[in-house]
Amino acid sequence: MHNNYYVFRQLSKELEAKISKTELLACFSQSRDELILGFSNVSGDFYIKASLLPEFSCLSFPNQFARTKSNSVDLFPEFIGRKVESIQQFENERCFAIHFEDNYALLFKMHGNRSNIIGFESEKAFELFRNSFPQDLELQLNELDRPIDQVKEAFFQFDGNYQKLFPTFGKLIKQYFQSIRLNEKELEEQWEIISLLESDIRNPNKFYTILWNDEIHFSLFKLGDIIKEEDSCLEGITQFYYTYSKENFIRKEKKRLAKQLEKQRNQSINYIKKSNQKLEEVLEKPGYNQLADILMANMHQIPPHAKEVELFNFYTNQNIIIPLKSHLSTQKNAENLYRKSKNQKIELEQLEASIKQKELELKEVEHKLSDVNAAEDIKSIKKLIKQNPQKERAQVELKVPYKKFEYAGFTILVGKGARENDELTLKFAKKNDLWLHAKDVTGSHVVIKQQSSKPFPPLVVEKAAQAAAFYSKRKSDSLSPVIVTPKKYVRKPKGLPPGLVHVDKEDTILVKPEAWWIETTKKN
Repeated sequence: MHNNYYVFRQLSKELEAKISKTELLACFSQSRDELILGFSNVSGDFYIKASLLPEFSCLSFPNQFARTKSNSVDLFPEFIGRKVESIQQFENERCFAIHFEDNYALLFKMHGNRSNIIGFESEKAFELFRNSFPQDLELQLNELDRPIDQVKEAFFQFDGNYQKLFPTFGKLIKQYFQSIRLNEKELEEQWEIISLLESDIRNPNKFYTILWNDEIHFSLFKLGDIIKEEDSCLEGITQFYYTYSKENFIRKEKKRLAKQLEKQRNQSINYIKKSNQKLEEVLEKPGYNQLADILMANMHQIPPHAKEVELFNFYTNQNIIIPLKSHLSTQKNAENLYRKSKNQKIELEQLEASIKQKELELKEVEHKLSDVNAAEDIKSIKKLIKQNPQKERAQVELKVPYKKFEYAGFTILVGKGARENDELTLKFAKKNDLWLHAKDVTGSHVVIKQQSSKPFPPLVVEKAAQAAAFYSKRKSDSLSPVIVTPKKYVRKPKGLPPGLVHVDKEDTILVKPEAWWIETTKKN
């Protein structure tokens, strides 16, 4: 609930009281998904820490912050030295804006794994913190408000679908409603529960860090086990951030360590099981020395050049078939079996020793697993991490940024995403390779590799163009225009978002978007 509209309603009010009329003195990043803003006035300093990790985005407000001397970069330089004029909270939206003098604004768009911070000048977006979302440059501040008539009549009109009326409630409230089986109650009772809860979270008295369904949450109402309770939203969400970060680290590392140790345990169990089976199989069969004794005792009964012989086994009082090497004499066959017996004895001793060693390793792994399950603090987890370092892979799999297809002897490469498109075009494509892209829409870069100065066959170009159209926004069109040009005419000016390039010279062909390689694979 930390990235919830109702939370930001409270947060915006408290922020305005804290930073209105302050001056932005610092705006920098020390890691790719973290932005620090430092404000100052006569009352002191105030910091906003925006952690925008894809798996966890959250704001926090540390009392102080020490900037490192290295690996630190200044961002949004146009805002430095400007004073804060106001905070704008957008209605029914998970975003707010800090307005500065001279018509500058920083928009905090807290949309989970698509969270971003966008700089505006005169209502126009001009700079992004996370360049992987270039579409954020198209946002308009005056279009972000989302007014909704949240009245009882509308609730009944939607037949009790509260999510249409209160789309900003979020996952925690949805889970709470599921836990009380809201949808099984009469509509009148549902509305009463919903409206009471909405009133509580619209004007909360306390701010909670809770444990609910084995997960850490920030909440505006009492739910589950209360871990922290604060009077201020700023303090509450900061405590939540620290608690979640710590608990999430412990939980994530415990899971990783347990998985690593369980894999070792299963490997040891399987090794012991297979080795014992092998040991039993060997011990159940007559030993090579016994077979050799039987051969030597019956030399006169064995015809020359025999491939096998059936003899009485005086160790078991039953007949036994003994395979022979036909080009060797009976004595030489017996000598071979005596030699194998010595080797087999050594092998069995080694096998028994290996089983004992694996059994000791299994006990050690199970003891470590018990320690991992019992660990409850960061100190214990870090100690276990040190004791159980991750093993480096013997061979690191080469990751490539493209899909690879073959047609008529030519290789066709298709970029997997925006950043991968850049890597394909700028690092893997040569100047005389052919470059293709669906015209005027987002899509994959496609490259046909040149073959010893051979001309590109029209059919190969068509197939590559169909792939470019298929992996683009024109996938469902009946016909798609596709740019075709040698790669040497494609360049990437500095500052362009991932995946965007300039094409200096191009031809265009029309093709039907088609995944022809699927049929080709089936036929093969």
